[in-house]
Amino acid sequence: MKTVHVPEKYKHYYTDHHFSAAVEAGVLVFLAGCTASHPDRPFAEEPEAQFHDAFLKLKAYLEEAGLTFDDIVEITTFHVDLRKHIDLFSAVKDQYIGEPYPAWTAVGVTEFIPPKALVEIRAVACRT
Repeated sequence: MKTVHVPEKYKHYYTDHHFSAAVEAGVLVFLAGCTASHPDRPFAEEPEAQFHDAFLKLKAYLEEAGLTFDDIVEITTFHVDLRKHIDLFSAVKDQYIGEPYPAWTAVGVTEFIPPKALVEIRAVACRT
């Protein structure tokens, strides 16, 4: 059995694009990839602001499922210009995710659906 979690602010993803922000299956919660796009404000131009915005969207997904960053057991991040931004991204990530650190895989890509996006973060959390 699975349960879907969709924050009201991101309901259009479910209705227009047919995906859930978070899907709970047993004790695991699978969180959809988060870019810095938001329905209520422009896309940030600066990389650091984009990284924060992506983590804030991930936080909204977690909260809708009744979870926090502490519940994350794995993250996968996808980056345009991975080598150029990895140190800055890592510093921002560490403001949201602390010890014990989850498993993490970072992958370089060429583009995302939002044309200005530099990062997409997906995660798996465990309900304990």
